[in-house]
Amino acid sequence: MFKKTTQQRIFEDLVSQIEGAILDGSLKTGDRLPSQRDMVDMFQTSRGPLREALRVLEQKGLLDIKRGVRGGAVVKRPGMTPVAESLGLLVRHRKITLAELSEFREGVEGNVAAIAAQRAGSADIRRLKELLAQSKKHVDAGVAAWELFCQVDNRIHVAIAKAAGNRVYEFVLRMVHDNIQQYYEVHPLKDPKFMDENYQDLCDIVKALEKQQATAVRTLMQSHVRRFNRYMNSQQPSGKPSDPKGGTP
Repeated sequence: MFKKTTQQRIFEDLVSQIEGAILDGSLKTGDRLPSQRDMVDMFQTSRGPLREALRVLEQKGLLDIKRGVRGGAVVKRPGMTPVAESLGLLVRHRKITLAELSEFREGVEGNVAAIAAQRAGSADIRRLKELLAQSKKHVDAGVAAWELFCQVDNRIHVAIAKAAGNRVYEFVLRMVHDNIQQYYEVHPLKDPKFMDENYQDLCDIVKALEKQQATAVRTLMQSHVRRFNRYMNSQQPSGKPSDPKGGTP
């Protein structure tokens, strides 16, 4: 699986080889890498470059490094966590506003929903209806269940992206919705009518998806995103696009 490293750029070569083995499936999720002593012999290198390579792979989210007697490097499932954390930092530090996220969502999610209307299977529709039933319980509980309602709303949006059958859409929108969540915490719901309207939006979207009405569901999704953005902006005294710290960039 591994071969002797080249003398130039040893560190980059180590990262490339181990990363390649993970991504091509030679190393699977949960596999434990050989000990550092064994890898030093396998790669014919020293511990310094090896440790640096393992640290970088850990930062990339490809390895879980455990310390101690029973420690070692364990392969993790490749995912979007590092990217999501980077977006989260930008949002928290007001480098990306809610208005920018909403503009992105309005353009992308409308088209994703239209694609989902053409590709969603019976299992996708069944899952969306289950999520709608959960959201209805939170609507009935009133504004006290606002955060719970929003969590289900997020899952509905991600489920629609998954139904579109494109993992890029699913990963990106999951990342966006994970980071939008903090706005719900900063701006608790005060108007139960808004909660009812959002629930009705979701019902209409799922109904259009089930009927494979691509044009209609695109319009409905865009309107749903606009409604959310208008409400969040209305919570700002200045009327300016909101951000998690209550200001503008």
